[in-house]
Amino acid sequence: MNPDFKEIAQRIHTLREITGFSVEEMAEATGVSVEDYVRMEKESDDYSFTFLYRCAEKFGVDIIEIVTGQAPKLTGYTLVRAGNGLSIKRSEQFDYFHLASTFKNKLAEPFLVRAPFRQEEQMRPIELHSHVGQEFDYILKGNLRFAYSSHMEELHPGDSVFYDSSKQHGMIAVDCEECLFLAVVMKENEK
Repeated sequence: MNPDFKEIAQRIHTLREITGFSVEEMAEATGVSVEDYVRMEKESDDYSFTFLYRCAEKFGVDIIEIVTGQAPKLTGYTLVRAGNGLSIKRSEQFDYFHLASTFKNKLAEPFLVRAPFRQEEQMRPIELHSHVGQEFDYILKGNLRFAYSSHMEELHPGDSVFYDSSKQHGMIAVDCEECLFLAVVMKENEK
């Protein structure tokens, strides 16, 4: 499934109106300027995972509801066969395949992530993002350069990293090939 960005924008706008949050509150919650938030609420040609995740957290909904417009319904277990995760195709960034999109009340968001190799990314600083909770990344194929605040690590197949995702982090595929990895984003611990 390639998301319909116009529908995502409409859902974000509607959820903001329903919850009563101001544009300024949402801009702050998502870490973007007020102008960028207004533009993304009208329509965008791409949404970062971090932006969608932060919107879902602020609205108190599952990220899947923003992407698809449907609430997950399954409890007990959900099964995803090889190659069948919910595709959240991004134009320039990573491709995410949600591996539990139909499971209700998830404590974590599991993704199979495809990071394409881009030569232009190799010589500039890695773009950093943050989101609440913790994250676990396990490299399946290819190599990944992982940046965490001022630290830099090279990860290879079989390597993993577990981290506080509320701190600035980012990653790129290296060594002239795409990287495929499992990412499990754990939500913030309920107080």
